[in-house]
Amino acid sequence: MENAAIAEQLKLLSNLLDIQGANPFSVKSYGAAAFAIDKLPYPLSQTPREKLLTIRGIGKSVAKAVEELLDTGRLSALEEQISIIPSGVIEMLQIKGLGPKKIHVIWKEMGIESVGELLYACQENRLVGYKGFGTKTQESLTESIQFFLQHQTQLLYAEAEGVYPAIENYLQQLFGKDHVAITGAFRRQALTIEELEFVVTHPIDIIKPKFVTAHPPKLIEETAQSLLYELKNGLRLRVYAANPPLAKQQFWTTGSPSFLEAFEQLPVLNNDLYEAASTETDLFKAKGLNWIAPYLRENAAVVTRAATEKMPEVIETGSIRGLIHCHSKWSDGGNSIEEMASACIEKGWEYMVMSDHSASATYANGLNAQRVAAQQQEIDQLNAILAPFKIYKSIESDILSDGSLDYSNEVLASFDLVIASVHSQLGMTEEKANTRLIKAIENEYTRILGHPTGRLLLSRKGYPIDHQKIIDACAANGVVIELNAHPRRLDLDWQWIDKALNKGVLISINPDAHSTQGLADVHYGILAAQKGGLTADRNLSSFSLKAFDQWLHSKKRQ
Repeated sequence: MENAAIAEQLKLLSNLLDIQGANPFSVKSYGAAAFAIDKLPYPLSQTPREKLLTIRGIGKSVAKAVEELLDTGRLSALEEQISIIPSGVIEMLQIKGLGPKKIHVIWKEMGIESVGELLYACQENRLVGYKGFGTKTQESLTESIQFFLQHQTQLLYAEAEGVYPAIENYLQQLFGKDHVAITGAFRRQALTIEELEFVVTHPIDIIKPKFVTAHPPKLIEETAQSLLYELKNGLRLRVYAANPPLAKQQFWTTGSPSFLEAFEQLPVLNNDLYEAASTETDLFKAKGLNWIAPYLRENAAVVTRAATEKMPEVIETGSIRGLIHCHSKWSDGGNSIEEMASACIEKGWEYMVMSDHSASATYANGLNAQRVAAQQQEIDQLNAILAPFKIYKSIESDILSDGSLDYSNEVLASFDLVIASVHSQLGMTEEKANTRLIKAIENEYTRILGHPTGRLLLSRKGYPIDHQKIIDACAANGVVIELNAHPRRLDLDWQWIDKALNKGVLISINPDAHSTQGLADVHYGILAAQKGGLTADRNLSSFSLKAFDQWLHSKKRQ
């Protein structure tokens, strides 16, 4: 084993011990030894073992570790630390500006266990309440995390959407605007993207030379039909070669395998149209199918459905009439209530549901009963000024471990509505999670169940729940299920939307906005909802002010 590799292992061990809050002497000894070994002018592998202790910076414990590395290529002490520290916490060491001591606070005090989760906390302004994490540090950390994530192979849809226009424009310049089209998972509006895929109506031997430049991307896969490149930022770009018309290859590379298999199994009813098809619509008509939008092409069931009925007119961004679920400076938001309301008015929205964090969310400056009363007084004053726009008094009440909400009934009754969400003790079994959520759903003050699994895409799986039981409980108690539109959440997952609709449960696309910029996240909630076939009339945040008010004052249990 080379000196650099030995030093790297010892340095990592030093960092992990520091993250754990271990004995400072041990932390320092491994770190100092790593530095010294990396600077040695000769290889340790050729140094007699008895001379290890004569090297400055190497003590007895380090010498034993070096011997273990030289003999086995492994370091048991390091492996032990890796086994007990979450991988996401270890990954934080790669973030510029984050040292072990800060990571210790992030993990042990904030309860954050992944880079994505940390970014989410930064965006929610949650770090500034901790020692060593001021506003500037949080802003700098946000930039560093975003840079790190941009160099990962898998992206959130929102991240892929950010780079998509530049790549599309580049390909159009190379091959012509009419010869390039998006396809694959991005066209299906998948929640996460591994590759950006394009169809180009040129053969491989024409496409490939175009990528030979002074700084060419890395070619990692080549077939007779496609080329897969890794770009300088780590993003993967797949280019499919196609013969005109472009739409045919675009169709066959857009749908999921199960969708395409179901489509292929259907008989062709009009062979001439099928063979001469110049559009995707022609392909559907040739098989006697109604049009299936790209975002719905995920499974076989939609093919069966399209054979007998038209797909519904799904929700669009313009369908949103109000902002439900947002935060202000009263808790962990970045803007005042008035600034949030003004941003809604600029969008032409009619109302806003002000739902700051509740008392037990100390990490988010949650509101105690006295602050709730003060905030509600401010909302009354703003409503008098901003009418006919209306701000509703709400709270995102934490669902405690036993399923109760973290206010007395007297305080809960003071709100126009309560959004109930889990934010703590996420390591639950499915049975525990179901019991906890259902008790909260059955609380007479709960009107909306917030982000039901607590997941953060690419960062945190979320606690396991029996979706059907939760949907049934919401149906029985007149509770709406949130589709949290933050691009890292998108929870409720779109695959359960139809199950909720079939039970008569309303969905509410809510941005969970912590700033005026966060209102734009509604866009990602819309894209996810479209995949689930959600229509505007079944989305609570599409209700007009009058309809929302009627819903609010209707009986909870029907």
